[in-house]
Amino acid sequence: MNNLAFIDGQNLYMGTNMPPDKWSVDLKRFRIYLDRKYKVVKAYYFLGFIQESNRELYKEIQEAGFILIFRQHTELMIGNKKGNVDTDIVFHIMKMMYLKEGFDKIILVSGDGDYKSLVDFMIKEERFEKIMFPSMKFSSSLYKELSNEYFVNLDTKSIREKIQVK
Repeated sequence: MNNLAFIDGQNLYMGTNMPPDKWSVDLKRFRIYLDRKYKVVKAYYFLGFIQESNRELYKEIQEAGFILIFRQHTELMIGNKKGNVDTDIVFHIMKMMYLKEGFDKIILVSGDGDYKSLVDFMIKEERFEKIMFPSMKFSSSLYKELSNEYFVNLDTKSIREKIQVK
């Protein structure tokens, strides 16, 4: 298998760091989990924009084996705009398909409903493995009709034990 993972970094962080059941993902353990469970050869971690104060976080993400991709903003928009990476993730996946880049299936980490059309299309094309919800509680209701074979909740006890900070 030659699978790719696309992580909406803000969604992963917010989905796991919301009370009352706040927890933290160990990025190294999560990257190993993606590799062993889903045969992910490349994992792209999307973030809103570069902030000097987060330099250590970026280093940690890269050292865990993720490829960091930042959303482009003009200098005027930084600080005034949230780091919405949804269109960037969709664009990267569709570009890879258009260019016929070699991969088998996609794993998406987000609970954001903005990806629903992409998920439906990738399932139809038989190129979709899973959407991983950081928190089922904060996942979009658009996924309610999605078959169990196409999603997993990262906040289930068995998965959390494998990927959370100890």
